[in-house]
Amino acid sequence: MSEGNIPVVNPIVFDVEKGKEYWWCACGLSKTQPFCDASHRGGGFTPQKYTALRDERVWFCVCKKTKHAPLCDGTHNKLGKKA
Repeated sequence: MSEGNIPVVNPIVFDVEKGKEYWWCACGLSKTQPFCDASHRGGGFTPQKYTALRDERVWFCVCKKTKHAPLCDGTHNKLGKKA
């Protein structure tokens, strides 16, 4: 699989709800970042399911370089780009 686009460098903070499923965009083409809108179709990418274990605030990766997808691991700080 090729690397996804980088629509935004900084993560997007989102309040998730316990037990709810969220589908993270892996391709970077979705207009509803950080979530999938099916823009990946035909491109070899698959969205990643994230199920919230509790009500909490999380930081979803949008640079698509995290090693802990779909959550941000700070990799965007090493990309040399500003949001």
